[in-house]
Amino acid sequence: MAKKSKKTDAASKTAGKGAVGAVEKTISDNRKARYRFEILEQVECGLVLLGSEVKSLREGKISLEEAYGRVRDGELWLIGCDIPEYRQATHWNHEPKRPRKLLVQKRQFDQLSARAHERGLTLVPLRMYFSARGIAKVLLAVCKGKKLHDKRQSIKEADSKRRIDRSLRRNRS
Repeated sequence: MAKKSKKTDAASKTAGKGAVGAVEKTISDNRKARYRFEILEQVECGLVLLGSEVKSLREGKISLEEAYGRVRDGELWLIGCDIPEYRQATHWNHEPKRPRKLLVQKRQFDQLSARAHERGLTLVPLRMYFSARGIAKVLLAVCKGKKLHDKRQSIKEADSKRRIDRSLRRNRS
């Protein structure tokens, strides 16, 4: 039997702890936000969650459809995000639509709060995921609402891209 080298042994120990090659696991993607809004800036935020909320997220139960970000009392909050109750938590369960505090660096908070108060801009969660280390994160974006003609243009561009991809696939075969 061959002995394991120290390098491979050390690499196997750190494989689950944010090692190179570890990937993010998407929990929820807010696809409607990309259609409804023009994305100007994106920031990765941490979340303050209860244990039952994390368990519910690990089961993939979440809705970002009606969620938005808000600056209140010098803090950043995620409002309207629906994380259903975890069935096994019994009386230690959480409130499904409670506001959740977002964690960002001070410099990022200053930029977001300044942009959030501009007319016509809003903070929208685009994606929620577990990082490589297993920590729940939210990709929050500063967005501007699209007009009807902008939405039509997006549909045209997606349709033309789909046609081009389809014709390229046919030519390869």
